[in-house]
Amino acid sequence: MSKRVVVGISGGVDSSVAAYLLKNQGYDVTALFMINWHDTTGTLAGDCPWKDDIIFAELTAKKIGIPFHTVDFSEQYRQRVVDYMFSEYEKGRTPNPDVLCNREIKFDLFIKAALEYEADFVATGHYCKKEEFRKDGKTIYRLLAGDDKNKEQSYFLCQLSQEQLKLALFPVGHLNKTEVRKIAREQKLSTAEKKDSQGICFVGKVDLPAFLQQKLESRTGDIIEIPGNLTIYTDYKKISEDGDLSTARLKEVTQCFSYSQSDGMVVGKHQGSHYFTIGQNKGLNIGGRPEQSFVIALDVKNNIVYTGQGQNHPGLYRKGLFIPVKDIHWLRKDLKLKPGESKSYHARIRYRQPLQEATLFMKEEGLYIVFNKLQRGITSGQFAAWYDGNELVGSGVIY
Repeated sequence: MSKRVVVGISGGVDSSVAAYLLKNQGYDVTALFMINWHDTTGTLAGDCPWKDDIIFAELTAKKIGIPFHTVDFSEQYRQRVVDYMFSEYEKGRTPNPDVLCNREIKFDLFIKAALEYEADFVATGHYCKKEEFRKDGKTIYRLLAGDDKNKEQSYFLCQLSQEQLKLALFPVGHLNKTEVRKIAREQKLSTAEKKDSQGICFVGKVDLPAFLQQKLESRTGDIIEIPGNLTIYTDYKKISEDGDLSTARLKEVTQCFSYSQSDGMVVGKHQGSHYFTIGQNKGLNIGGRPEQSFVIALDVKNNIVYTGQGQNHPGLYRKGLFIPVKDIHWLRKDLKLKPGESKSYHARIRYRQPLQEATLFMKEEGLYIVFNKLQRGITSGQFAAWYDGNELVGSGVIY
């Protein structure tokens, strides 16, 4: 008897081809479409993705010859993903809803729904791969980078657990996007030429301030420009040579720079510091400066946006970051660092960022990640993920 796989079919080409490949490999395949968002407040005109996507998804299932079902997680999505977003932005942090969506919806609620269809596995169209091996009598599952370096999506799955990964299949992880579209064309799937979705997972393209204004009120505040010579880095190379890698010294290296009103001058007004993120230059509406202005720090308590001029303003860069104990997640728990231990890994702080050489230092209060090179736009609330070769080992929310 063939294994049953429930595919999270989204109405896009990747999940469509994933479903086709599984059917072609002899699996008993069922398509399940998730409806996760109804509210169009704040979305760009004409952008209500699921109403179009469900048509493509159903046409694909019919073409492949597999059962098609829908499930509505909109209330849970609002509670677990959207409300979390509002809460983080209100604190001046920048969340990643796609990572949350995968952890809370696609690989939690969706798995539970798939099990009602007696699924042995669940599958998605993510560009990543899975392997397994035995260690100390247990099966260990590895999350690996997809072969298409332009579409590689393991970062979005950085919060998965061994239990979730055990049930997951990634049928397109060994393919590149061109090959996926070629298969879709050959099989005459309706999604073959459909553009990739953009914007917030399941919500679509949004006018972020308008979207956030559903719960976060506008508040006029100052934009203060900070001169570049006020930001001074602690010399990590020197303290590592001295052998002083105490918690205090690591804090110096990885600290987020903070400024006061007296450090700079007012150059404009904004409608709410919680609408901005580190590294942003759009929406500032600052004129008359010699170079472009970028957000380098936020003070939501006093409703101040701090900016600096130019792509190379020192305030845009940091040597490292900190992740509190409660926010550290090891997908490979067998590789978990103990307090006092350190290890070199490659890490990234955002999707599509090339992997960066870094050293992880585990302390009682949390994990310090120190990069070999300065990193632009390290942002509180985002996820840092670390890799051993092409395997994602762990992740955490940047403090």
